[in-house]
Amino acid sequence: MKFTFVTLFQNIVEGYFGDSILKRAIQKEILHIEYLNPRDFSSSKHNKVDDTAVGGGAGMVMNPQPLFESLRKFKSMSTDVHIIFLTPVAKPFKQNDAKRLAKKSHIAFVSGRYEGIDERVVEMYADEVFSIGDYILTGGELASLVLCDAIARNVDGVLGNSDSLSVESFETNLLEAPSFSKPENYENICVPSEYLKGNHSKIRSLKLALSECKTKFFRPEQLLKHRTRKSYEK
Repeated sequence: MKFTFVTLFQNIVEGYFGDSILKRAIQKEILHIEYLNPRDFSSSKHNKVDDTAVGGGAGMVMNPQPLFESLRKFKSMSTDVHIIFLTPVAKPFKQNDAKRLAKKSHIAFVSGRYEGIDERVVEMYADEVFSIGDYILTGGELASLVLCDAIARNVDGVLGNSDSLSVESFETNLLEAPSFSKPENYENICVPSEYLKGNHSKIRSLKLALSECKTKFFRPEQLLKHRTRKSYEK
């Protein structure tokens, strides 16, 4: 699978792929990462990519020309690409989106800067638009990396043990149950004793109960969805 980052700041992005799981996936050629800098397509004498906002307002806006030119050429060379823009004024990105998008062969993430991207670019080239939360970042690169990581780990072969995907938070409406590692007793703090008895049926029941407790505390709306679904399935 190929990921393209459309960004003014490649250095911010590329370091993330220098270690761990995604590095190994790139070495195995399961994932391919490339970059496209709109500044390289600017018609401005000084390669400017921003301008003042029409209608007034604070800050600068990424103007359409460099992005139009870069994305037009890019799409002509990559006809199968699925282009995603990152912005806080969009639908929230969910785990189901990560799983769905992992079936694509090529995804491009367009990272905004300044006060955002000229809306005409979004309307012309966006296949989807996502937000990662109700807050503002300095630029879209971090949001692009969040989506890339979430999508990539659902691509076949990226994770060493693909079974781990089935027990993670948001695979159901419940948050994942607490995890523990050895030693079982650390500084007189013990893991739940049921985990040590080898009765897998009881362990599953306990994990479900703990999962429901954690969901009730942190995400009560998710627990309501879970109970509504269980009631519907009966």
